[in-house]
Amino acid sequence: QKKTFTCWINSQLAKHSPPSVISDLFTDIKQGHVLLDLLEVLSGQQLPRDKGTNTFQCRINIGHALTFLKNRSIKLINIHVADIVDGNPSIILGLIWTIILHFHIEELAQTLSCHYNQPSLDDVSVVDSSPTSSPPAKKCSKARARWQMSAKNALLLWAQEQCATHESVSVTDFKSSWRNGMAFLAVIHALRPDLIDMRTMKHRSNKDNLEEAFRIAEQELKIPKMLEPEGKEWNSEEVYQIFTCSSVTCMTPLLN
Repeated sequence: QKKTFTCWINSQLAKHSPPSVISDLFTDIKQGHVLLDLLEVLSGQQLPRDKGTNTFQCRINIGHALTFLKNRSIKLINIHVADIVDGNPSIILGLIWTIILHFHIEELAQTLSCHYNQPSLDDVSVVDSSPTSSPPAKKCSKARARWQMSAKNALLLWAQEQCATHESVSVTDFKSSWRNGMAFLAVIHALRPDLIDMRTMKHRSNKDNLEEAFRIAEQELKIPKMLEPEGKEWNSEEVYQIFTCSSVTCMTPLLN
């Protein structure tokens, strides 16, 4: 998660004026301007900030960032300025994923809901607004959980669609289906058929396929490398998060 989110943040910070880059998520985010730069890119708004860099001023800027999120009705559960300043890993990862869900997967969900007839967040919220349902806070939480699952299912459908023309590629989940690299390659081939000869890929090792897919994605599609071809076994949430972080850029040309 740390590497995935660091890559995603850097891809967003590169769009800021002036651009910036972070190397250690848990350390660099303590400088409140990093969060403010990220939110300015995602929202298109200019946010208030203190130009100083001492601890007090960093706390003020982190506070500005969290206040901005709360004013957009983004629920920050147990996320406080002190947690960010202390570099609390679980809190920081939770904060970044919350930001991604709000700004990035919302765009993804709207795009996919039109293409696959999956419900948008507004649609799901309406379903959960009956007088006999849960109290408002619980309704909101349940609605968002259902919407996130809907977006995840739609994203899986999209991946399956890109791989459908390749008989040797079967996508059934966000875990084992991606281990041999063929699914990554098939998605890239759907985006840019000129970049990959799928006929030659099925006879190569999993590691070679993954390295080739990540290399092409980074060099040709400007998608930062977020997983290592070898090492610890990926879990389904890691692959899903990577697709979420890069999907809007990837899929828009295919859905139009």
